[in-house]
Amino acid sequence: MSLFGYEALAVMTLLMIGLDLFQTRGGQITIKKAAIWSVFWFALAIAFNFVIYAYWDQVAPDSTYHAKEAGTAFLTGYLLEKSLSVDNLFVFALLFTQFAVPSELRPRVLTWGILGALILRAIMIGVGAELLETFHWILYVFGGFLIYTGYKLWREEEEDEHNDGPSLPERLVRKIMPVLPDYDGHKLVVRRDHKLFATPLLVVVVVIAFTDVMFALDSIPAIFAVTREPYLVLTANVFALLGLRSLYFVLEGMLDRFCYLRPALAFILTFIGIKMLMSHTAYAIPTLVSLAVIVVTITVAISASLWVTRKQEKNAKVQEEKQA
Repeated sequence: MSLFGYEALAVMTLLMIGLDLFQTRGGQITIKKAAIWSVFWFALAIAFNFVIYAYWDQVAPDSTYHAKEAGTAFLTGYLLEKSLSVDNLFVFALLFTQFAVPSELRPRVLTWGILGALILRAIMIGVGAELLETFHWILYVFGGFLIYTGYKLWREEEEDEHNDGPSLPERLVRKIMPVLPDYDGHKLVVRRDHKLFATPLLVVVVVIAFTDVMFALDSIPAIFAVTREPYLVLTANVFALLGLRSLYFVLEGMLDRFCYLRPALAFILTFIGIKMLMSHTAYAIPTLVSLAVIVVTITVAISASLWVTRKQEKNAKVQEEKQA
């Protein structure tokens, strides 16, 4: 690879991470600022998609893809990973509430979570690509796993209601060292009376790291159903994750409105699993069709969620007025 090869991609990723850190310095992020940067990160991904379309022969001269296939695969993979990454936001919001993370610490925690996800996914992409190249039958294992994951996601809300105890990562931290009841700035570990104590921030970071593993197990097989070109898989993940911090602060107060988002993600995972299982049959689903399914599903889910929650709020307000 030459233009925007892996070395250039690594440099570009570091620069984008630095830019993201710079624009969120100080710990206080307004919704307006977060919205502007969310649009910027999306526009940057679309611009990169045009670069792939226009210069694919220079980007990956040895690829079997032609420019149109590469551009469509990147855009589909990016939207798929972006959609699945939104589920991360629900978990982040839940963790921040559960552990009462101060607002000024949340950008830092999100940074650690996203950096961990980037590193982990890069490793898993390399391993996954090698496995698919060596053991073709792994493709069907991935497909079955995605269908099973989609089924589990359908039932997730029901299961969460019965899961009130501390998670496994939290219990592990508490077994290793005592945990202080209060935060101490950005410190993960403090020494008091010649003894080391973990702060609640360390517990949050460990739980998020564990969550990154769980999400990577879903997202990496999913994007391999769209393309097995490692460069496209990696770049789609990079661009999907880099704008996640800004998107969180845009949606932070609205996450409870997206009541149909998780069922939509469950459907997408199931659909992608079926696509993977059918990839080498006469009924193989084209990438362009996958792109259309993802866009339509997410659009319908978000629109329906906002319509339903607004209707519920309106009905609740009417009931309050009647009781007054």
